[in-house]
Amino acid sequence: MIVICEECGKKYSIDPLKIKGDKAKFKCKVCDFIITVIKPVETPATSSPKAPFVEADEEVDVKKTSAYKRKNKRKYARTKKTKSFNLKGFGLRTKMLLLFFLIPIILIIAANILYLWQMNNLSLLLTSESSKIVKNLVEEKVADAARKVAAECTLYLASHPGMKKEDFNYDAKFKRIAVQKVGMTGYSALYEMPDSKGAWQTWIHVNPKIIGIDMIKLKKPLGKSFAGFWKVYTGVKEGGESRGYYTWWEKDGSFRDKFMVCTPIEGTSFVIAATTYVDEFTGPVKLLEIRAKKHTDITRNIIFGIFGGTILLIGFIVAFYGYRLTGRIKSLTEVSNRISVGELDAEIDIAGKDEIGDLGEAISRMQDSIRLSIERLRKRR
Repeated sequence: MIVICEECGKKYSIDPLKIKGDKAKFKCKVCDFIITVIKPVETPATSSPKAPFVEADEEVDVKKTSAYKRKNKRKYARTKKTKSFNLKGFGLRTKMLLLFFLIPIILIIAANILYLWQMNNLSLLLTSESSKIVKNLVEEKVADAARKVAAECTLYLASHPGMKKEDFNYDAKFKRIAVQKVGMTGYSALYEMPDSKGAWQTWIHVNPKIIGIDMIKLKKPLGKSFAGFWKVYTGVKEGGESRGYYTWWEKDGSFRDKFMVCTPIEGTSFVIAATTYVDEFTGPVKLLEIRAKKHTDITRNIIFGIFGGTILLIGFIVAFYGYRLTGRIKSLTEVSNRISVGELDAEIDIAGKDEIGDLGEAISRMQDSIRLSIERLRKRR
């Protein structure tokens, strides 16, 4: 059987067989109105085990009305707590955090890392290419100096056929020709390819201590660096030009990298060796590399500072507007739940003229429409 609340119009489906006695009472869950149900007299038309659910909102067991009401309250409380977590357990604030904070920050981090990586590669490329260019210029300059000195020595020896090699270093004019400045502190020297004794001897040099000695004796003072020097020094034994880098032992006991080109003097067994210190030419490039690295570090710090400020700004904006937006939505959700359980006088706070404000006005109009419908129903009753 169908029972309608005279106060609010709520419909209930009642099983007459569960009513003990002539009548039963229960409280309406919407408006708390006490509804009295009179048990109908059994007739063939009404003696079915259970009344059908014809146009009824729900079936009510009179004895279990209070228990159902407590259960419904608990269900409403759970709904109130979890309502904001729709769509796979993520609430609106979480979605805003992911879409408008976390994802943009990840993209910004990736862009900054790529930018810094490219800038660092560009800096390394510029310095490395500059070093290569400078080294090529140094090699060609030293080679030109060696060939020039060898050509002048060829002319001088051709015009002085009776000169002995032991007197080369003491002939001031010939020494000025054979020993010329290469670069800032580099120089050229004259030595002889091995004779029948197999000795490699230097006859004109800025260091008088090595004049006339077999250069193999430098193996002990030069130590591990002797192999590089000896490879370039003896590379002319086949008659061609020899060049390369090596480490030289200085008078103060230090070692410095040098580049040397050995050019044979045409028509003789003598060779001109032109050498210079590499750091004289690569020093400016090293300075440029240091300045580029310093500039890169400054730029990286500036980018990190801007990035940190961007994170704080985006985080504040997302947190502020996310809190306000979800707060307004929660407020409307709570009012809607209160209206759904019969609190038609619940106050709706409509703030703003955006879509959420329009939603609040729509809920308010729905509240007024429900109230008017109930009043009209009461008047008809």
